[in-house]
Amino acid sequence: MASISIFWFRRDLRLHDNAGLYHALKEKGNVLPLFIFDRHILDKLEDRADARVSFIHETLEGLKKDLRSLGSDLLVRYGKPEEVWPQVIANFDIAAVYTNHDYEAYAIERDGQVSSLLESAGIPLHTYKDQVIFEKLEVTKDDGSPYTVFTPYSRKWKAKLTTRTALDVDTYVSAASSYYLQSYPNEKYFDRLHQVKLDGETPSLQDMDFQETSVPYPSVEVNRKRIREYGDKRNFPGIEGTSKLGLHFRFGTISIRQKARNTIGLSEVFLNELIWRDFYAMILSNFPHVEKAAFRAKYDQIPWRNDEEEFKKWCEGKTGYPIVDAGMRELNATGYMHNRVRMITASFLTKHLLIDWRWGEAYFAAKLLDFDLASNNGGWQWASGSGTDAAPYFRVFNPTSQMEKFDKQKTYIRHWVPEYGTPAYPAPMVDHKMARERCLQVYKAALNGA
Repeated sequence: MASISIFWFRRDLRLHDNAGLYHALKEKGNVLPLFIFDRHILDKLEDRADARVSFIHETLEGLKKDLRSLGSDLLVRYGKPEEVWPQVIANFDIAAVYTNHDYEAYAIERDGQVSSLLESAGIPLHTYKDQVIFEKLEVTKDDGSPYTVFTPYSRKWKAKLTTRTALDVDTYVSAASSYYLQSYPNEKYFDRLHQVKLDGETPSLQDMDFQETSVPYPSVEVNRKRIREYGDKRNFPGIEGTSKLGLHFRFGTISIRQKARNTIGLSEVFLNELIWRDFYAMILSNFPHVEKAAFRAKYDQIPWRNDEEEFKKWCEGKTGYPIVDAGMRELNATGYMHNRVRMITASFLTKHLLIDWRWGEAYFAAKLLDFDLASNNGGWQWASGSGTDAAPYFRVFNPTSQMEKFDKQKTYIRHWVPEYGTPAYPAPMVDHKMARERCLQVYKAALNGA
């Protein structure tokens, strides 16, 4: 049996413009694509109808169909990677394994274990940057240290995008022609996808003890008009003003390079959102402690109240603040929450209720279709004041004024909180003025070491 290379899909579920897949295909020899439903991740999910598992499963079926149309196939396994890989190594003559970088602590540990397994079998593991434009220490201060404030980072990010390097094309028509945004031309190499009849089909959701879900998935297609108007409409949850592409960025069903190319010259505001993704991934890579602790250590001294009954009301959308309740109900029903409302709900939990940001972060992690550890962590630490480039602790969103400003016609409120304005809707669970003053006192005392 001739040796093959294996491309290991993880959070890059597409054939086109996929860095690791491209590098695997352009080498000599055929390539077999592989995906592992990782039990280390799946076993921790409490909802057996988790829509993200269904999305991955559905996406893999589409990939399998596309690969079969090319005379290839997709090997799908269910188990723990350190147990699956010895089986794969035993069943195939593997020349090399290719995959794309992942920056989360678990992923780094997993990849280290798999790399050791492969190394013991004499098989090299090659990994590539794919889910961000710039990673780790590619965009730094002049002294080589990582940025911790977004605005100067974004300026350097944009400057680097348009700076000539030895690998760039000779001339620039626009930033969209930058080397860093060039796509990976898979098509010309698709004939190197391994042609083999695989035993068994993709494990079903039932095989993995999961169920189908009725939650709808946002489209991967967003028209140019939506992106062009993004800066004007993105803050208003009652209208369709955002892209809802987070799910597709999270699982790699869309290329960040492709979207950045299409965005340049169309919407500076939307491009900045893509840069925020890079920024938070960079923070996680260079300051891994943020996964469990505050970026600013002194914020871990805050004596959180952590009232479980109040947390339950927040989770269920029964706080008596309509914009907060609408956001939580939208999240619970759809796995999505408008970004402006994410900031409002996070601020309310951490500052009005003085509940640890990690509680809210974990709840969002369990519910969001587009959950991404770096961005979710960065957003929650921003809202609580504990993170890099965070909102100052004395900035406390007023949920009522936020509602009046961003949902003046109550379109969003009335959709998700139909009992609003009736006796059935509860009174606010906490007075805003009192909660704000309490927050300022508690934060000030903790941060000043009182």
